Amino acid sequence: MRMEVLCRMMKAAGALMLMLSLHHMCFSSAQSSPPSHPPLAQRQTTERRLQTPTTDPQECPSTPDLLNSLRQVEKMLAVHEASYQQGLRSLRKKISALHNSTVAIFKKRVSCPKPEFPTHGRRLGRVFGVGHEVHFLCKPGYELIGPQTRVCLESLKWSGQQPMCRRFNSTGNSLAAFSPAAPSSSSSSSSLPASAALPSSSPTSSVRPSHCTHFLGSTRCTCDVGFTISGRDNNICTDIDECHLFPLGQPGRLCVHQCVNTPGSFHCFCPAGYDLAMDGRSCTDVDECENRMHNCTAHQVCVNTFGGFQCVAVKCPHMKNATYIKTSPMRCERNPCMVGDKACTQAPNSISFHFLSMVSNMSAPRVLFRVSAARVLGDTLRFGLAGGRGRGHFSVQRSGRQTGTLLLVTPIKGPATLEAEVEMSELERNTLLGRYLTKVTLFVAPYEF
Repeated sequence: MRMEVLCRMMKAAGALMLMLSLHHMCFSSAQSSPPSHPPLAQRQTTERRLQTPTTDPQECPSTPDLLNSLRQVEKMLAVHEASYQQGLRSLRKKISALHNSTVAIFKKRVSCPKPEFPTHGRRLGRVFGVGHEVHFLCKPGYELIGPQTRVCLESLKWSGQQPMCRRFNSTGNSLAAFSPAAPSSSSSSSSLPASAALPSSSPTSSVRPSHCTHFLGSTRCTCDVGFTISGRDNNICTDIDECHLFPLGQPGRLCVHQCVNTPGSFHCFCPAGYDLAMDGRSCTDVDECENRMHNCTAHQVCVNTFGGFQCVAVKCPHMKNATYIKTSPMRCERNPCMVGDKACTQAPNSISFHFLSMVSNMSAPRVLFRVSAARVLGDTLRFGLAGGRGRGHFSVQRSGRQTGTLLLVTPIKGPATLEAEVEMSELERNTLLGRYLTKVTLFVAPYEF
């Protein structure tokens, strides 16, 4: 279609050039026309010239006709250009629709990788698409360690971490149930067979036989990684309980949250709302708001917190002498006051709402929030706390000519929800011009990560 329009435009341009050439020829012929009574020699020359085709000045178009023709050509070019633009827009719409349909087909086909089922347990669920869930159960006599449900996220990764099944009342690395056979009198039999020395030869057992070598009358016994040598004749390897050696709350701890000992190793688990980090020990928060894992309504705002989320609904306050209207999802403005209504003018001009998330026992003092004035009408600007719960945990300081800072002065142990109201007052010769209130809600997590 584009080539067709270009051809039409080229034809129109050719016609325009032809008309201009014709006008030029006519003009030149008119300028070179002979006088009314030429000499005889000139007449003979003129007669010979008349034998060849010439252009009659009377047949040339006039200037108004030529201008009219030019206008028609201009209109034709404008029509062709509009047709070309319309075709281009139509082609773009078709390409966009094709792209959207291709993306939709691709999204329908993507899914998370097939999750493994825990040892001594099973997995429920056969659909692994985005937004679908799988559930885990353990066999009788075993308890589930980790999340019972995992969700396929839009990042094509499963939420939470892979659970495991642990036997009830597991003895761990205890040797109470181990009864080794009587040692042989021969010095060359320092290592007992697995069938005689251990109740179970499974590679996942907490007690295993040692690996002994004999050379020149001496015996050297070793264990696998994660086990230590023990027994009267060094013929036993018992599991090292890393979780017991490095408990929580001490330097060099293995897991940030929960440590589960396994034969020869250990495994870290995180609470609900967290994912195990790449290092296998730390916990990272899951953003339920971004991943659309929340149940907030359309009239609520989802606020991500450490280990969860909060559904908040911002409502303008009802005051006796002042009315407010919501001008944005997080801001309310006061309606104009009646002339002479001092009680109304004393009410805040605007109220802003902000929500913050923090971990438990965060160190203090710490800057939480800053309030600034875009412009100052009066000669004085004051900042202070207007009220709210948890007043003893907060303080407001002046940090600039037009800026006030909300500070956390004492640590807060979670879980907790606190509020602070920062008031900014504008005065002119000690006369109040306006009050602006900022309500800060703080969601404190139950954990320190």
